[in-house]
Amino acid sequence: MQFKIKKRDGPARIGKLIIDQKEIITPEILLLNTKRFRGPDFANIFITNEKNKTKKPSLKFFRNLLIQRIKVKSKNSIVITLDENLENLNLKQISSKIFIVANASQLIIQPKNFVNFIINLREKIGYQKIIYLPSICEPKNLALLTYLGADLFDSTKAIVAARNKVLLFEIGSLKTNELEENPCSCPSCIRIKKKPSEIKFQEILNHNYYTINTEIKHVRNAIYQEKLRNLVENRAKTDPNLTAILRILDKDHYEFLEKRTPVASKGKIIATSIESLCRPEIKRFQERIINRYKKPDSTKVILLLPCSAKKPYSFSKSHKFFREKLLSTKNPFIVHEVIITSPLGLVPRDLELVYPASSYDISVTGVWDEIEKKMIKELLSKYLRLNKYQKIIMHLPVEIVDFIKPILLKPVITCKDNPTSKESLDNLFKILNETVKNYEKIKAQIRSKEDVLALASYQFGNKIAENLIKNCEIKGKYPYQKIMNGNSQLGMITKERGLISLTINGAEKICKYNKYWVEIHDDFTLKGSVFAPGIKDADDEIRIGDEVIVTRKNKLCAVGIAQMNGEEMKQLKQGEAVKIRHRI
Repeated sequence: MQFKIKKRDGPARIGKLIIDQKEIITPEILLLNTKRFRGPDFANIFITNEKNKTKKPSLKFFRNLLIQRIKVKSKNSIVITLDENLENLNLKQISSKIFIVANASQLIIQPKNFVNFIINLREKIGYQKIIYLPSICEPKNLALLTYLGADLFDSTKAIVAARNKVLLFEIGSLKTNELEENPCSCPSCIRIKKKPSEIKFQEILNHNYYTINTEIKHVRNAIYQEKLRNLVENRAKTDPNLTAILRILDKDHYEFLEKRTPVASKGKIIATSIESLCRPEIKRFQERIINRYKKPDSTKVILLLPCSAKKPYSFSKSHKFFREKLLSTKNPFIVHEVIITSPLGLVPRDLELVYPASSYDISVTGVWDEIEKKMIKELLSKYLRLNKYQKIIMHLPVEIVDFIKPILLKPVITCKDNPTSKESLDNLFKILNETVKNYEKIKAQIRSKEDVLALASYQFGNKIAENLIKNCEIKGKYPYQKIMNGNSQLGMITKERGLISLTINGAEKICKYNKYWVEIHDDFTLKGSVFAPGIKDADDEIRIGDEVIVTRKNKLCAVGIAQMNGEEMKQLKQGEAVKIRHRI
């Protein structure tokens, strides 16, 4: 049995599991195949108590396996129960590849215990091992269970539901005797012409098999598209217990989620619930704004603006209007634009290309939740204590002005009605033009350099940023810009990535700070990407999507983008760890 991780999305992953020389893609559902319950033909893998008579791969289970205490059943699997003291077990040293949480069905109805146990188990066994949660798989919970880090499930719950005349859906379960018509058109249900109350066990079971199989495909596709969290939030709404599990996960295990969440992603955040405010990438963005980010030095006026539907903001119709008025003033680069938005709180213009600021959608109603108001006020208050301005101008809708004005010192309000109305835009220009004349004029080249420095401080921290940008100038038209030191290019910013991509010369300037480094073995030959077996050590702070420097014998040899976090790089024995851009 072999297992290799192919794709990650938060704690969830797509894996390739080799059983009986056959390939299974995880997460996957083990379909029960016994004399009483024959698995469907479309099954990719069976779980059985008899000798495998099919050409499909299968796992063998044992009588009473699900109620036994910890006991090694074979070299490939081990059974874990809630009452085991995981602290006393060196699980990383156990050779078994599959860890079965035997009492998962009792555990899942205790949200806090369930989340704590699964997170603790994953931390103890590391990234390479497989977690199998038996007897709890339903369409509505597969996304969340996978997001927790589970890899394998089974069809037990589908069989039990069928025995109780219950049809399973991604929105929950429906009893056949309570339905006027069958709402499903799966291959099993579409052939049924009778009343729902008359549907037979096998027909219900076939339906349940189809729905869990369809949902696991949705889950895998969401991971490939880096949109699993969107699916998780959607499905969690269908069940209070699932909502509790997600909220506990976000509240109590931010560090677990954050280190597995990429800093750059092609997925778009669909923020339609209060749970979106707690997403790890959003919390990390807010923390970096307060703990790392440093505003452009020469800016003396802060201009607070509303967000836009189109991202990045600068490419939206409304922000083109705002920027046109700003750039028409006699000293525009003294002004720092900061966008007020949910679920992020605030986004400086110089970070608008950065994920997740570049990739989110929210419902626009003009009505702000009290939790959103509190989040924005707290974040803006902290930001203004750390970043000093001499003047505050608010070009915001009245519903935003009402709740943030009390925390600001003598703000000037420019919006008359709608922010994009002619009257409001004319007033914005008038106030800005009168204000900027009071300050020494700032050149575009200086401000451009300061904007890139601000981005670098968010990405790498202040010390690295200052050393990287020192004695440099910025060339190119936004959003595609190059960091140049004389004739030497140190890095580049693109609209697609949003972060600074380093050259070898750029990497040399940050080597001494002992951050974002990957050390490869002395005898490792660097030809293409760096794979996990070639890694000797790595910085634990590395996240997927980070810009990393690769060293050998403490000397720089390459620079690229992390495909794993630093902790995973040190644990795994296979898989691409760093996609190399430049090498010496």
